[in-house]
Amino acid sequence: MEFVPTTPPTFQDEVVPEGTRLVGLSALVSALEIKAPVRAICCVSEKHVRDGTKSENAWKVFDKRYWPGDSFGDHLTFALKHENLDLLILKRAFDAIATNEMEAFIKSSPTGAPSRRAWFLYETLLGEKLDIPDASNVAFVDALDPKAYFTGKPKSSKRHKVRDNLLGGAAFCPVIRRTDALEDFLSINLGDKAQDTVGRTSNNLITRAASFMLLADSRASFEIEGERPPRNKLERWSKAVLQAGKNPLNQTEIYRLHRVLIGDDRFTPIGYRPDGVFLGERDSDGNPIPEFIGAHQDDVVGLMNGFNECNNRMRPSDLDPVLQAAALAFGFVYIHPLEDGNGRLHRCLIHHVLAERKMTPPGMVFPVSSVMLDQIDDYQATLRNHSGPLMDFIEWEPTPKRNVEVLNDTADLYRYFDCTDETEFLFACVRRTVEHDLPREIDYLSRHDEAIGQIMDTVEMPDRLAEDFIMFTRQNDGSLPNRRRSDEFKAMSDDEVVTLEKIVWDAFKGFENG
Repeated sequence: MEFVPTTPPTFQDEVVPEGTRLVGLSALVSALEIKAPVRAICCVSEKHVRDGTKSENAWKVFDKRYWPGDSFGDHLTFALKHENLDLLILKRAFDAIATNEMEAFIKSSPTGAPSRRAWFLYETLLGEKLDIPDASNVAFVDALDPKAYFTGKPKSSKRHKVRDNLLGGAAFCPVIRRTDALEDFLSINLGDKAQDTVGRTSNNLITRAASFMLLADSRASFEIEGERPPRNKLERWSKAVLQAGKNPLNQTEIYRLHRVLIGDDRFTPIGYRPDGVFLGERDSDGNPIPEFIGAHQDDVVGLMNGFNECNNRMRPSDLDPVLQAAALAFGFVYIHPLEDGNGRLHRCLIHHVLAERKMTPPGMVFPVSSVMLDQIDDYQATLRNHSGPLMDFIEWEPTPKRNVEVLNDTADLYRYFDCTDETEFLFACVRRTVEHDLPREIDYLSRHDEAIGQIMDTVEMPDRLAEDFIMFTRQNDGSLPNRRRSDEFKAMSDDEVVTLEKIVWDAFKGFENG
């Protein structure tokens, strides 16, 4: 396809600022008619812009001195120098541009860092070798700038003189930008904080706290999906979560977890789905009104193989476990490889990575799902902000069975994604579990044990009754409800009730309920 840079009056439903021209990724998408969303649209002004750039509505506007030129290579170079790396746009631009034009761009600056990075990305993402001799004896450059991105363990590409430090490969590759928020999270050393909390607590309390948090996480994971499962299903899933990280993450393990989750496979096939899948509503005739559509069923195996290869690349690196967990868990739920249970397995993958990388203390699960349930609006917004813009580029039709059938090639929409926002969200969830939920659960159990001991020293009663006294009293703002006073505790004197109420009050005074 010929590259003809033009600036339409609107781009992605946004009015182009007057006196500007599309640049970089936005220019590539417009000129090559690429079917993919530009996450940060850019233009160059015909005038000077104070400080070089400014924000104007949805646009990032650059000073006129940034105008790169009119060629494909000019805008590609601009994108690599000044914009966030978007592998989806680059892959589709490489697909669309004529091979000889790409070769001409690289040959025009064979030793330049941008051209060699573009050359490496072209041959990596397309799996095609250009008619260009190997790079001469020049210094290696990084595919990703480690100061701007979180990177994988470098592998040298001698042909391009590029250090391949991508997090994944051509079949599946997330990108995570270094942001102030993520740098702040990393500086906290949450893994060390969790280990320190555990190290200062008795084994008995830790075991009980771990059990409570595991149950809370499992229950919340079902509630996020709008389900209240029977206790046997909840317990079965809790055991599966507790085993997180003990088996290698591969297709066999994903199938095993899916079988644990589904249980009865008479109506839901175990493993990668053979049909389309969507999330959303149905009209009055039962036809789909999708809010999100998963990858085409014929693409699932290839995407998931790439997913597992990406995990194998990230796992032995020094990438923080939360970053790895976010890239895998959200990548999984965007592919949506299963007919049912994608959300719960997506959250289980978080536990898998944190346990395998030994961030969570042995035998413990951070109740991340509980935090997600508490912040369900933010969680759903994080998912929608990624998946929503993709829907404009997915062509589909309803099937006779009222499912969806994807009609165009959408695999790249699921292969390449910026996972920065998702990682910030997950880090905030993990931080709350480490700094709030874990200490709070330990504090509660410690106060509870103190109250039980004093109650039993004051009035001899069965453990179950003492537990009930604490629960009823705390639920009633420190006083035993009259109905309970005249029922389970009618044998107690008024003085005994007052004494036990004070025991409970003193034990839980200052305890944070929220």
